[in-house]
Amino acid sequence: MRLTTRTNLAARILMACAINPDRLLRTAEIADLCNCSTNHTAHVVQRLNAAGFLWTTRGRTGGIRLALPVNQISIGDVFRLFEADIPFAECFDAETNTCPLSATCRLRNYITRALEAFYHELDMVTLDDLVRGNCGLQQLLAMQPALPDHCDTTRP
Repeated sequence: MRLTTRTNLAARILMACAINPDRLLRTAEIADLCNCSTNHTAHVVQRLNAAGFLWTTRGRTGGIRLALPVNQISIGDVFRLFEADIPFAECFDAETNTCPLSATCRLRNYITRALEAFYHELDMVTLDDLVRGNCGLQQLLAMQPALPDHCDTTRP
């Protein structure tokens, strides 16, 4: 399984916002921090905003920030937002499926169960789990670096 670039970027954007909770971030700043194009970042920000994960404001003094507390943002929900519309395999898309085995193949059921288990695990992870005490991430994404109060090096 491989996640799309959009999903990866969505996680980076949310982590950047979580590390910088006291300021509005500009899309260009986030693109620079996350090593991606401003245009691609803007598309992902727009989708995260529409889904209620981000709050955005336009204009010269505009920017983005989290719309929810970090402990209420489920990584499973974020991944579903970007991955759910992409069929995992050909047989998962009724309109384009040409597999002659799909009527009798049992593999699809096992893949479905595996995907459900994957999302179940991610449902138990919040944005807070990714950023709290993560000094390395704070150093990489903080717009105004400061010495962290507490770094947790025991988390994966």
